[in-house]
Amino acid sequence: MTPGLPFRLVRTAVFAVVCLGLGVAAHALGGGTVGAPATGAALGLSLAAAFPLSGRERTVGTILPLLGGLQVVLHLVFSLAHAASPVAATGHLHSGLVPGLGMLVAHGWAVGLTALWLARGEAVLWGLLRRLAVRLLIMLPSVARVPFAAPCTTEPPVFRSAVLRHMVSGRGPPMVVETS
Repeated sequence: MTPGLPFRLVRTAVFAVVCLGLGVAAHALGGGTVGAPATGAALGLSLAAAFPLSGRERTVGTILPLLGGLQVVLHLVFSLAHAASPVAATGHLHSGLVPGLGMLVAHGWAVGLTALWLARGEAVLWGLLRRLAVRLLIMLPSVARVPFAAPCTTEPPVFRSAVLRHMVSGRGPPMVVETS
């Protein structure tokens, strides 16, 4: 099953928004500012990185490195934009492009948890689509019948299981055995 372009675009947009939201929130919590040009550039980078991989189901092994790499790139973009802003880097957790240990740990935890969350969402989405496809295939023969066909004159056969036909039921009260 190859997904169409609208489905791929929606999946790409969800991934990019989650990645961008995580990066912007973490950067703002660290005391930095994020301008509109940096946000637009980060969104474009996230969309460009996610679109080629949106054609089929992805696991944590694919999502984690992509999300980690994008967080590094977004961190650099936001840090460069913050350093270029007229407001000094006061109050920001680090100055320059190299993050401190605390920020690396925070990025690592955020990337790991987000990758697990997105991978679980992928599994749920694709499982739902598989179930929907099976349901549609089951319903298809009943929909494909000709509505103006001649009515059936014979009664359809009643199907009985061959296993149940030869089975002895042991349900009910126990038989009374009289001894004299």
